[in-house]
Amino acid sequence: MRSTLGWGGATTTSARPFPSSREHGDRLVRFDGVERAAHWATAALFLTLVVTGAALYVPPLVALVGRRALIVRVHVDAGLALPVPLLLSVAGPWGKALRADLRRLNRWSNDDRRWLSLALRRLPRSHLRVGKFNAGQKLNAAFSLGVMGVMLMTGSIMRWFYFWPLSWRSGATFVHDLVAYIFVAAVAAHIYMALTHPGALRSIFAGWVSRAWAERHAKAWLEELETAARQDEARPAR
Repeated sequence: MRSTLGWGGATTTSARPFPSSREHGDRLVRFDGVERAAHWATAALFLTLVVTGAALYVPPLVALVGRRALIVRVHVDAGLALPVPLLLSVAGPWGKALRADLRRLNRWSNDDRRWLSLALRRLPRSHLRVGKFNAGQKLNAAFSLGVMGVMLMTGSIMRWFYFWPLSWRSGATFVHDLVAYIFVAAVAAHIYMALTHPGALRSIFAGWVSRAWAERHAKAWLEELETAARQDEARPAR
């Protein structure tokens, strides 16, 4: 059975659709629905934590709500729920794409290191063979996961303080506040980078990027997709 996959107009003889190119034309699927849902659910929880955390430290914001205990409850519940979207997304067969992306985020190539060096010097990087994620995105993912773990640990000590000695409680409060400030700055930088890179931003909303975008920003990933497509074409049709 012949089926057109929209990979540069190529037609294959396999009945199986190309897993990373399900859209029409030259669109390549970068994030599936599970990945996008996990991203936005986590982002919503982080935003809730930032807003409620700010309200706890800025008296005028507390006055707008009028119920500090409610703000504390929402803040704590959002913090405890923070890892849930990620854990649910990788737990079953529906999380295959996300698990593959987590492995990609954990691998660094020589081109990734060169990308980071050139980025710090604000030099062109389009000639490098970067994978699905560049070095900046890998660092952001590692930082976000680290923040999640630190905030959960320190927040738990602050919430259930009676289990811990005073020195731990004081240290946890200091670290929690410091990491919160750093994270807010990182979120602002993340939003700025997203708004200035519309191709990448579109992929987290719609799920796809153009082939031209991949050729410019993710050459190694594009080669990976092309190799998978050729292997799929070589398999006998069912």
